[in-house]
Amino acid sequence: MSIINLKQRSDREMVVLEEKPSLEALFAAEETPLLRFAHGIVRRRAVAEEMVQEAFMRLHRHWEDVEKPRAWIYRAVRNLCLTHLRDHARETNLDHEPDEPSGADRQAAESLKPDEALGRLEAVGMVKLLMAELDDKDRRLIQLKYLDGCSYAEIGKATGLSVSNVGYRLHHLLKGLAVSLRQAGIADSKG
Repeated sequence: MSIINLKQRSDREMVVLEEKPSLEALFAAEETPLLRFAHGIVRRRAVAEEMVQEAFMRLHRHWEDVEKPRAWIYRAVRNLCLTHLRDHARETNLDHEPDEPSGADRQAAESLKPDEALGRLEAVGMVKLLMAELDDKDRRLIQLKYLDGCSYAEIGKATGLSVSNVGYRLHHLLKGLAVSLRQAGIADSKG
């Protein structure tokens, strides 16, 4: 390897190091979304806070080994929440604050068996985890289309991509997410 290649490699390694946020910056940016994510799984605010706190404590212990801390923390929260649900499946939730789901959410939840509801929560959690692992540009495309409801033309204007390129990239992103979900054992929206 020549000196130029070493320097180029060194520069690339420095860029990778610079892209990893500090633990404090990650906490500031992700605490609230993680709390919503955890609450969506366990449906108890106090438990969600506990799961997020535990995940950050674990991340702190493994900080040097973690290359993608955002994806790592979402996966840790998901796993902690699912473990909590499994370990506390027979508890009654008399002490949790009541959530008022929308009519559609309430009907969907009432029509599901507990295993199906847990499967759906796991599927949603896996999608969020996979989204966290996408690069920022791809995550933004999906957000613009499916969360903000933008048309391909609006997405193209916001991102500088052509309409056909937006369609192509979204198609391949969704196809990749579907493959990843199948590999994780999630075949449909019921988990």
